Amino acid sequence: MGHQGALRQRSRSGAWQAARRILCVRLDGLGDLVMTGPAIRALAESGARRRITLLTSKAGARAASLLPGIDEVIAYEAPWMKATPAGRGSEPDGRMISRLRAATFDAAVIFTVYSQSPLPAALLLHLADVPLRLAFCRENPYHLLSDWAEETEPQETIRHEVRRHLDLVAQVGARPTDERLRVEPRRQAREKVVDLLGRHGLVGARDWYAVHPGASAASRRYPPESFARAISSLWRRQRLIPVLTGSGEEAALTAAIVDAAGVPAVNLAGRLDLHELTALLEQAPLLLSNNTGPAHLAAGVGTPVVDLYALTNPQHTPWQVPARVLYRDVPCRFCYRSVCPQGHHACLRGVPPDEVAEAVAELLARTEDRSAAAPAGECGDRTALAGVP
Repeated sequence: MGHQGALRQRSRSGAWQAARRILCVRLDGLGDLVMTGPAIRALAESGARRRITLLTSKAGARAASLLPGIDEVIAYEAPWMKATPAGRGSEPDGRMISRLRAATFDAAVIFTVYSQSPLPAALLLHLADVPLRLAFCRENPYHLLSDWAEETEPQETIRHEVRRHLDLVAQVGARPTDERLRVEPRRQAREKVVDLLGRHGLVGARDWYAVHPGASAASRRYPPESFARAISSLWRRQRLIPVLTGSGEEAALTAAIVDAAGVPAVNLAGRLDLHELTALLEQAPLLLSNNTGPAHLAAGVGTPVVDLYALTNPQHTPWQVPARVLYRDVPCRFCYRSVCPQGHHACLRGVPPDEVAEAVAELLARTEDRSAAAPAGECGDRTALAGVP
């Protein structure tokens, strides 16, 4: 990371290596937590008899059971996070401080994206008497962090979010045995998915693919009519059957896409919980998706991804799986907005459905024997963001 990014250490030498009870703080949602998984595993694997506790949001807590290396999960609606309801008062924060103090953690790592400040979480941990506290920080935190790495993003470089977290824990000697994303669905979820696919003759078949057309942010959604045209094209070309997924709230969206495509399809929106969705992606030959949580779940089970990648953020491309990342470059790229601030949504609307269908067909052909496919690098297809600063 260079001189400016060097760890600013004030803790006693060897304290991190001796730490046994470690708290990982990641207060975001599904995809962000999955991308923190390799760094959490690094902490778990880098010391003897370590116990890892995750402090996360309610959405993160639902996803945490998929991640290896986590022993305990604490859900917390932090007042400095956007998803937390306003006006709840400070009583929950006082209770959380008391709970963390009673747990007597040896150390804590605060994981953030570069637009987030670690200082609110650092103050929480300081008040809870956690002695070792590590994070990236833009300003000097003085005594709120015992150990910190200077925040150099985005002014010097922008890293993939997985790499960012791995770089942070490496500063205290934590490295994973492998850097891939890992998610593990429950056995019962795998059994249910095999049964569902078996009813449609798709178990072990290669003539289908998963489609996840939703996303929490409107700025990251490829138009439904374009999804329908791409699906229709893939049926005409290769008789590929789409299996659509989504939440219960997205069932109308997936039904509309199936109706518009006019091809045989399996619509599982609203019928799968998170473990079952992960198990489906584990079985799928490929996922076609917006840039959203299921794209990272697919990477976590080694499934190739065609990612319709709105240029809201450059850090979240599929990690170490074969991938195609589709977008159109725009002057307003990397806006970090949930709704397109220009209103044209050109970074996604500019991608022709035939290009999407071609990418799916090409990637399926290239990964026909997925067991022999090697990781494609940090961002899948490394040509994905070529020409985008």
